[in-house]
Amino acid sequence: MPVEEKPVVPQTYTQDQAYDASLKYFKGDDLAARVWVNKYALKDSQGNIYELTPDDMHRRIAGEIARVEKKYPNPMSEDEVFELIKNFKYIVPQGSPMAGIGNPYQVGSLSNCFVIGNDGNSDSYGGIMKIDQEQVQLMKRRGGVGHDLSHIRPKSSAVNNSALTSTGIVPFMERYSNSTREVAQDGRRGALMLSVSINHPDAEDFIDAKMEQGKVTGANVSVRIDDEFMNAVKNNGSYTQKYPVFSKEPKFQKDIEADKLWKKIVHNAWKSAEPGILFWDTVINESVPDCYADLGYKTVSTNPCGEIPLCPYDSCRLLAINLYSYVEDPFTDKAQFNFELFKKHIGAAQRIMDDIIDLELEKIDNILAKIDADPENEEIKAVEKNLWLNIRQKAYEGRRTGIGITAEGDMLAGLGIRYGSKEGIDFSVDIHKTIALAAYRASVDTAKERGAFSIFESDREKDNPFILRLKEADEKLYYDMLEYGRRNIALLTIAPTGTTSLMTQTTSGIEPVFLPVYKRRRKVNPNDKNARVDFVDEVGDSWEEYVVFHHRFKEWMRAKGHDTDKNYSQEELDKLVKLSPYYQATSNDVDWLSKVKMQGAVQKWIDHSISVTINLPNDVDEELVGKLYLEAWEAGCKGVTVYRDGSRSGVLISNEEKKEEEAETTGGNFPLKRPEVLTADVVRFQNNKDKWIAFIGLVDGRPYEIFTGFADDEEGILIPRWVNEGYIIKARNEDGTSRYDFQYENKRGYKTTIEGLSHKFNPEFWNYAKLISSTLRHGMSIDNVVDLINSLQLDSESINTWKNGVVRALKRFIADGTVAKKEKCTNCNSSNLIYQEGCLTCKDCGSSKCG
Repeated sequence: MPVEEKPVVPQTYTQDQAYDASLKYFKGDDLAARVWVNKYALKDSQGNIYELTPDDMHRRIAGEIARVEKKYPNPMSEDEVFELIKNFKYIVPQGSPMAGIGNPYQVGSLSNCFVIGNDGNSDSYGGIMKIDQEQVQLMKRRGGVGHDLSHIRPKSSAVNNSALTSTGIVPFMERYSNSTREVAQDGRRGALMLSVSINHPDAEDFIDAKMEQGKVTGANVSVRIDDEFMNAVKNNGSYTQKYPVFSKEPKFQKDIEADKLWKKIVHNAWKSAEPGILFWDTVINESVPDCYADLGYKTVSTNPCGEIPLCPYDSCRLLAINLYSYVEDPFTDKAQFNFELFKKHIGAAQRIMDDIIDLELEKIDNILAKIDADPENEEIKAVEKNLWLNIRQKAYEGRRTGIGITAEGDMLAGLGIRYGSKEGIDFSVDIHKTIALAAYRASVDTAKERGAFSIFESDREKDNPFILRLKEADEKLYYDMLEYGRRNIALLTIAPTGTTSLMTQTTSGIEPVFLPVYKRRRKVNPNDKNARVDFVDEVGDSWEEYVVFHHRFKEWMRAKGHDTDKNYSQEELDKLVKLSPYYQATSNDVDWLSKVKMQGAVQKWIDHSISVTINLPNDVDEELVGKLYLEAWEAGCKGVTVYRDGSRSGVLISNEEKKEEEAETTGGNFPLKRPEVLTADVVRFQNNKDKWIAFIGLVDGRPYEIFTGFADDEEGILIPRWVNEGYIIKARNEDGTSRYDFQYENKRGYKTTIEGLSHKFNPEFWNYAKLISSTLRHGMSIDNVVDLINSLQLDSESINTWKNGVVRALKRFIADGTVAKKEKCTNCNSSNLIYQEGCLTCKDCGSSKCG
């Protein structure tokens, strides 16, 4: 009798096993190990982990790429692909491709970016709701989504329904934002970009929408600005807004002062880092896919971080080249860049990207099969099914790819070139020109073997500025493209590489190093004989302070013979940095105008766009922001994001509300009249085995009031453990007395209100809370408030316990003696955040979010 084979049960690992093995793989880099295990290790919905280290993941990806390669002539083997992607050294599939390729446990897309929209620019309620449904369906498959609102008629326009007039754009911004917040993607929220043309009569309302507290918090917003508007700004002229936008026969139009609206954009960006700006004529004129606009490839919006402008229902997959790995003998006099190996690997990367499109088409077929198998009514499934059919058609026709880079800052440092210098800009331009020529050459060579993308017509592209630059740089490439076509409609980008750069252990994307060395604090048990206690805080907690070196800065130290294990003083660290190629080359050091010029120069060799952030100190004025925007337009940038340190923190209020507050402010800036609604942080902690909760109301990211008491018991406040933020609302009881309510959003997006914080807490706690809140409202610094509370002589043991709790809650807002930014990591609650490439990234856990 034949022996019956037992089914092979795949090996599974515990979280600790995967973490320990990955920690060894990343040579002790805790952050890289945790990011990989949490985000990219293959796991099922029950949390079973099937990969021990990134080597297993890279084998999985290489096997799938090799399977596709076998369909075509001259295939790469699995080992060849593995050698290119292993150790995150050369070629790094980003995000969705890394997590999804060869993943049998997840029915999802491999695309990182999508744009959706309505054919015929429909602004009916049906059309608007269809977009809402499509957005949610994409986000549940892990994609970031963008769409444009310029087709929605302006407010007060006539409509043929019971409302009689349109509500305009802003209510729909809020609808789409709320939908984004409802959708969880493997523990993270969706990402959304909303855009509108400056030509739309509601553009100013759009620009102001996020300045009102708690509004449109689930979306990034960008304004599509045309050259006519920019020229009107430069010449202090007027500008005509129309609906439909740019119509020769508009239903509505109005003339505005361009400079006045421009100053509103600049002010809001200075105040809150939004709106972003898209220089739309540059986007369209430079776009190769827009040569096929009449075939459905007219660009209408971008993905959430702005680096991929897309037509409706097109998508893109991302991959990064690790530039640092091509620097031979880094940080020495022999350092040089290996251009030959670089060009060879770009060709392989473009081929791999084309293979990933085939894998994406398989993934979409799996999604469609799942939709068909779902027991829901066909009418309910129709929107989702048609969405994916449209996306499949665009992916099949255009075969769009998104090759980008990471480690630009480390590459320059390794070569001894200062980021932001003329030499640095010139070398970066050479790098990106090389990428463009090598990637387009690979796409032409792939077209010889596999065929061109199905709608390719060389005549359509003959006047495109980007294609003409390729022709000028490499005529043979251009004429081969005329003869054989090209495999992909567009190829290049510079996308955010937050978690990617953590695993490559390099600087992120095109950005400079954020800091080459910085300090972290770690809480320790003072009874542990091996613990080093550097200081004890006011509530008795012991802390160790330790230095964190940027990985490649540490490599520079070794190359120059410096001890990497020594416990350096701050003075010694400053001297080290001054000796290194990272000196005056951090994100806060680089000359802002130089960075804009660099972005414009590099943009000439990227057919999509660039996600990059201009970081500014808190004390810059609005005029500088406007100057940078104008320079970006003139330099040829397609978009620009400016982030002033601390500008995303706190309550954002409208100009009218701000004027009212300023009018009622006395004694300089304090005390502020209390707004009716404050954003609030929720802080939980334990004192003497009692559970406590604090509600900290904030103004501009600064504590304005604090309510603290027992939590999770019969006398306290019970709210879900996952709630860490919300709003404190000043309300009135029926007898006219005031009360303070706490409101938060549940996981379905509905608001839940807990009435009367003052009645939930012990009256003695409440009275002291009012006293402490008064000192906060009058502008006393947080550290001084903490000192004041600690100095209070209180008899009751419970009130002393409460006092310690207030101190612990407020100390979260002190960072090195200053007030910390309000924004905290939604994953680990850390305030150690940086803003790069349009994304907020946590330096403690690696979590990142756009917007």
